[in-house]
Order: sequence, then structure tokens, then C-alpha cells
Amino acid sequence: MNRQEAKKRATELVAKMTLEEKASQLRFDAPAIERLGIPEYNWWNEALHGVARAGTATMFPQSIALASTFDEDLLYKVGEIISNEGRAKYNMQSKRGDRDIYKGLTFWSPNVNIFRDPRWGRGQETYGEDPYLTSRLGVQFVKGVQGDGEYLKAAACAKHFAVHSGPEPERHHFNAIASKKDMEETYLPAFEACVTEANVEAVMGAYNRTNGEPCCAHEVLMNEYLRGKWGFQGHYVSDCWAIKNFHETHKITETPEQSVKLALEKGCDVNCGCTYQRILDAHAQGLIDEKYIDQSCIRLFTTRFMLGLFDKTEFDNIPFDIVECKEHLEVASRATKECIVMLKNNGILPLKKGTHKKIGVIGPNADSRLALVGNYHGTSSRYITVLEGIQDYVGDSARVFYSEGCHVWWDRLQGLSKKGIPDQLAEAQAVCEEADIVFLVLGLDEKIEGEEGDAGIGDKTSLQFPEPQRYLTDTVYACGKPVIVINMTGSAMDMRIHEEKASAIIQAWYPGARAGKDIAEIIYGEISPSGKLPITFYNSDEDLPDFHDYSLKNRTYRYFEGTPLYPFGYGLTYGNCKATAITASGNTSNAKLTVTVKNEGDFATEDVLQIYIKDEKSGCDVLNHRLCAFKRVSLAAGEEKQVEIDLAPRSFTTVDDIGERAIRSNTFTIYAGFSQPDARSVALTGNKTVSCTFTDK
Repeated sequence: MNRQEAKKRATELVAKMTLEEKASQLRFDAPAIERLGIPEYNWWNEALHGVARAGTATMFPQSIALASTFDEDLLYKVGEIISNEGRAKYNMQSKRGDRDIYKGLTFWSPNVNIFRDPRWGRGQETYGEDPYLTSRLGVQFVKGVQGDGEYLKAAACAKHFAVHSGPEPERHHFNAIASKKDMEETYLPAFEACVTEANVEAVMGAYNRTNGEPCCAHEVLMNEYLRGKWGFQGHYVSDCWAIKNFHETHKITETPEQSVKLALEKGCDVNCGCTYQRILDAHAQGLIDEKYIDQSCIRLFTTRFMLGLFDKTEFDNIPFDIVECKEHLEVASRATKECIVMLKNNGILPLKKGTHKKIGVIGPNADSRLALVGNYHGTSSRYITVLEGIQDYVGDSARVFYSEGCHVWWDRLQGLSKKGIPDQLAEAQAVCEEADIVFLVLGLDEKIEGEEGDAGIGDKTSLQFPEPQRYLTDTVYACGKPVIVINMTGSAMDMRIHEEKASAIIQAWYPGARAGKDIAEIIYGEISPSGKLPITFYNSDEDLPDFHDYSLKNRTYRYFEGTPLYPFGYGLTYGNCKATAITASGNTSNAKLTVTVKNEGDFATEDVLQIYIKDEKSGCDVLNHRLCAFKRVSLAAGEEKQVEIDLAPRSFTTVDDIGERAIRSNTFTIYAGFSQPDARSVALTGNKTVSCTFTDK
């Protein structure tokens, strides 16, 4: 149903409601209005990497891991599966009268905030640090979720608008200050793309203030940009209990009724929280005109009509048995295989089954289900940990010894053990002595990095691994055996000791419920790793600016002034792919690149061809260079091919200090390769990018 027809029906329906009924519909848990045939509806549902928090669903890798695939087609498919399973579950649940939280068709995903600082606990929910990559993946995810049929299959929600990336404990009173250049260049593009290219149906405001205004009642963000310049037609939702922060912590209003007035008048349509239960009080006090209540109510029912919730639709017969079906699980497996990033390999990988008769698997995340799933996750009907994946793959060809070694962060696994060093170090030493080769599986989980108050402590305070894991690491390296490190985190860590001492390093992220099988298949060469880092891995905490500073100075690969440990866009394969030539044609309106690529290795692989650009003359470009295109390429051993890539006109724009985006010169340097054109990537891969000068005629 098109928006015009849906809005007409919504307007007619809202006109039949009393003031009390209209006010009730602006809550996230909107009650039924039986006399008008309106069932209850709960707007709150989650689906960052699979339908979440409402029973069984296909669980994909966490969002940051999906970002490391650099695969737009995959993100579309993930979104499509989420909406199919969401519809199947909605059909099953509503048929049985279950319309509770997490049971609706309005998914508060994706999170397209920029992961500007690796300490932010919720960075794992994002698509990384780059606005272009985030935009491309966010657009495809939204399109996949919403579909292209007569009705919306489900409604996606771009969050958290707009400048939001920690610190978690201060988000309810924090004021994020961002320059006009940083806003236009970094913090806004992904939201703009989701609105203008994907027609995202909802946008969620952040908890914090941005440049002084609360993000759930922000004149500049919500009206000048969102509904003004970008033409957003959908509905706006507050983050949960964010509106009460107006008077409780931001102190920009004095009463709940004043907060209601501010939020409604700025265009916040649905309140996740309880402040909108004071709408009638605000109206009685003469603070709020009924027209604002009508406006929000009409927007919300427009979405419900566009979802077909009052009609018979093609989605009503999507059966429950598609949930976690074979085809969906295969896509999840593909996502895991594409997201794994190999950071180091001295030649030990891939292993050959049967070569090592005694294998040690050590570490707190080796047999952890929590480390598979990240946060905002659903429930899988089966989990396969790294330990289980290795055990299943090698079968009877090897003996697998296992020790948890230590807790993820506590100093001991058993509460009555002595304080101090981890209480399973002796067992870990014994496993090392028995084994021919050791897998050291480290990392975090949602209890130590995630959302403040959600499951655990929120932000990291350091890039270092928790102290028990550092003890364990020293113990394992002291054994003198070959060590393959598998790091399971949603963010960058201080990996210097592992870069120095490990034989190989795999960044596995939070790779999905059954990822142990896929990781084992990569380790043993069934498929080549092909993921690329969507974030910078810095050397240490000393590389990081103050967490509270939202300036991009010395942040992310575009502005970092130092040398990273592992750069954005970096990731090894079992092949050796390089770009050998580049030509460019056209002008800034229709630029086309032809890149010659070759796999000079002896292992077939996929790899990610990356295009970076720099305006050398305008004086407004980023410090280093910026991603402007990418494409997954499949190359057999020894294969050479030409890859065609179109560059969007926006690629040639730069942003000045007053936030104006424009094409400011006619000469650009364009780089192509399977990494960034930086010295550290060259040192790590042994391959340089190719470049050309593009002159607009």
C-alpha cells in the first residue's frame, strides 16, 4: 500500500478516536481500541542480526561481523530472512493472541551509528567506523527487511539518530559536541542514505544531547535534516525512557508534562518509556495542542496500514516452519565464513586434517555460547562452539584436549579457589604439554562489552584483555608450542603480544550460533577466510583520544595520525590477491573504473576489492583517504580478471568547515587494491595498491 493511501486511511481512523484513545496509541505498548476494531500493538522489537528476544530464530553473526563481510548482497539477504521469519512468528503469535513485546513487525534495527572509539560497548551493534561502508550496508539491510511488495513486510528503524557512540554510563545526561563538518562528513551520511535511498520507515533518537539539544526533540536533526532536507515520511521513536531524561538528567525541562510538549512538538511520535502516559495531563494544563497528538497518531497508523495489519496480505500465509529452516541456516553459515578476518598467518594455516594428533583448545571463549551471540540476540535451536567445531571436524583423527583456563574477567572460575592467578592455569599448562598445536580462544562477551545496564557493564575501560586472560596468554606462549589465537570480541583489542608471538590470529567477532563449524572449516582449509576489518585496530590505549571528544581528529583510519596495528580494510586470505592496473573514464557524474586483479597464490579465494579516493586540491578532504567503493571478487588460484566499478558522484564531494558538501576540484587520486593504500597495509600484506589520477573534464 502506498503511503498516500495509508495516510488517508490512518487519518480517517484517527478522526474517530477520542483524545484519550489517541494519546494511548503513542505508547510503545499501544492498547487495543475494541470499539474501532484495533488490536493492541507493541512497537518494540529487535533484529540487529536475527529476530531477537522472542524465541527461536536464525541467528546471524553480530552486526560488526556482518560489516567485515563487505557484502551488500549478503546484508540484503540477511534483512530479507529477518522479515520473513518476523512475519512467520507474527502470524503464529497473533493467531494465538500473543501481541506482547518483541512480537511485532517494527524492528528497531539497524544501528548505523559510527563506531568512532573501540571502547564503546555498543560498537558491536554497528557496521564499523566508516560512513560509506555503514551507509551501503545499512541501505541493503533496510531494503531487505522492508521488501518491495505492495505492503511493507516489516518496518526497519535506523538508530540512534544521530551522534551517539558512548560513553554508555553518561548517555542519559551527556552532550555530544560535533562540528558541522564532522556531522555532514561522518555522523549523518548513513542516516541520510537509509532515508533517501531505502525509505526506512522509522528513525530512533538517541539518549544524549547533540550540540545542546536532546536527540529525541532536536529541531535541527529532526526537522531541518530528517523531515526537511531528506524528506522523511515515516515515524520517529524515542530510545527507551529517553524522554524522561529531559527533566530528570538533561534538565532542559522541569516536569514530565513539559517533556511531553517538547518531544511531541518536535515530532517524536512513539515513546519507548512511560512519559507519554502524561499526555493527557499536558493537554489539560494547556501545554500541548491536540493537533500534535493527531499528527503522531496518524503517522503511527500510517505505518500499521502500510504493514497491512488491517488487511489480508501476501504475508499472512508465511508459515512458521521457515523459521531456522535449512536455507536460512545456510545463509547464516555463509555470513560467518565471510566475516572471519585472518590477521596473521606465518604459513601454519590452513591446517591439514590428521597432521596434528594432539590438539589443545584453551581459553574462556573456546566453549562459550555467549561468545557466539553478541548482544540483542535471539535463540538458536542449536549452538556449535569453537571447541565443538574443532572436535567435530577432526573426529577420530586427533585427540582434542580442552581447558577453559580462566574466566573471561573474574580472577577465578571457582568461587572458593584462592585469589590471585587463575585457578585453571595448571590444567592449561598440562594441555599445552600434551598438545602438538594449541588454539587459544580469547575475547569478551555481552556481559563485559555491550549496553549500559542491559546485560553487563557497558563500555570497555581499556583495549587490554582482562587480567586473567593476560595470565593465561603468558602461560600458553611459555609452552613453546605453535599457537593459533582466535579472538572473539565485538571491538578492537590490544593484540600486540599475539602479533609478536602467535603463529596465526583469527578475529572471529561474535560469529553466530553455529559458527564453530564454519571456523573449523576455515582453519582446515575447506574455504579461505575473506573478511576485512571494518574498524581500526590500534596498538594500545595510548593511541586513543579522550572518549568524550566527538571530534574526528586522530580517530578512525580517515583521520588517524599514527600507525595502527591492523588497519581498516585489512584481512588476509589463503590466496594472494592484488590489483595490478587501474583505468578510469567518464566524469564526476558517471565515473567508471576498470581494475585488473589477480590471485597470485595457489588457493582459490574470495577477497574484497576496495576503492579509496583523495581530493588533493580542495583542502577540505579527510586527512588520509576515504573508501568510496568496494566489491567482493572470487578468484581461482592464478586467475586474472577485470572488475568494473562505478563511482557515485558523491564520491568526489568534500565537506568544508561549515558543513557544506560539494565537488570542489577536478583532480582526484583513486586507489584500488585489497587493502587501504597505507604503509602498514603494505607491510602486512606485501602488496601495494594501484592508483590513477582522475581528472574531471
